[in-house]
Amino acid sequence: MKIVYQIVEHDGGWAYKVGDVFSETFETHNDAKAAAEAAAQHQRITGETLDIEYETPDGKWHEEVASGQDRPATEVQDIDPDQPS
Repeated sequence: MKIVYQIVEHDGGWAYKVGDVFSETFETHNDAKAAAEAAAQHQRITGETLDIEYETPDGKWHEEVASGQDRPATEVQDIDPDQPS
């Protein structure tokens, strides 16, 4: 799995987004980029391996082990607004 953080203009400032979900709005492009890089780095941190239980939409319960080592790859995609296209 790969999670891509995109730096975009948003709501009068700058934000990063993953899929269709936007972060908070930052005043500058550099602030949004720094926040995206921090979020991407945090996403890669390993954690505890835990037993989890969840219900699917059909009402069935499932149990599985969620490995704390199973972290996604991340990438920050940025088009620098100060560079010519």
